[in-house]
Amino acid sequence: MRDLTLPPGGDNPGGSLFDRLKLVDHYGRECWSARDLHKPMGYASWEGFEPAINRAIAAAEKSGVNPLGHFRGASKVITGGRWGRQSVADFRLTRYACYLIAMNGDPRKPEIASAQTYFAVRTREAELAQGQDADVSSPEGILALAEKYVEAARDLVQAKRELAVAAPKAGKWDDFCDSDGLIDMATAAKALTQITGGLGRTKFMELLRRDDIRLLQIQNPRLPYECHTKAGRAEVKFVPTPNGRWVEQTFLTPKGLDWVASKLGVGGLVAEHRDRVNVVTV
Repeated sequence: MRDLTLPPGGDNPGGSLFDRLKLVDHYGRECWSARDLHKPMGYASWEGFEPAINRAIAAAEKSGVNPLGHFRGASKVITGGRWGRQSVADFRLTRYACYLIAMNGDPRKPEIASAQTYFAVRTREAELAQGQDADVSSPEGILALAEKYVEAARDLVQAKRELAVAAPKAGKWDDFCDSDGLIDMATAAKALTQITGGLGRTKFMELLRRDDIRLLQIQNPRLPYECHTKAGRAEVKFVPTPNGRWVEQTFLTPKGLDWVASKLGVGGLVAEHRDRVNVVTV
């Protein structure tokens, strides 16, 4: 990354981790590498972090903001691959882009809460610095500055409330989630055994391809329809097979497992199980 440098004080071990990850491009503008942020924001894998980025880009578009000015495509060299190093896709993120990603991340992750607070405060500080509308040499100026911080805090609290309403009930599927907060199909089948009557992974995936559910594609039976990934119900990751190959595999999010449970609870059971299963509300 020849065009990026650490800002003065950016390696200060006493500052915020997000401060230490901040970079400066050749125009002197601060930015962050999305690849550097996925673990500090609580995502063990890049694949698990990408949906949050996509939701943030969509949020920018809906707000009338051009995402290209805040989510700049880039590449990053990482350790791994056949030759020990490989170039992978990345984004150069503005502070606003980081804020949007934090607000569209998994609200159950404590790292996301920290990122939300950090980028909300830094965004407000930048607005104040640009506006120069608070004279802290006077009590009135200090009061005006405090009021702006209170306004930013209220916005953050309101955003968190909205995310909590949209998210599945906290902790409902925690025991079934992996380190990325995702649920593989075999585990999902076990989680819903009271509804399905104990289907195994293969039969459960067949169930999810039925016309009355339509979560997994017919033409590509391991993958979900795009509408489900966009809605945050499912994610696709590459996983190794016993013979050493890597294949795409669908994982449900807690929101997706809620959606499947709701579908099954209102008549989506496999016909041969319908008569002998007591449907319960999950």
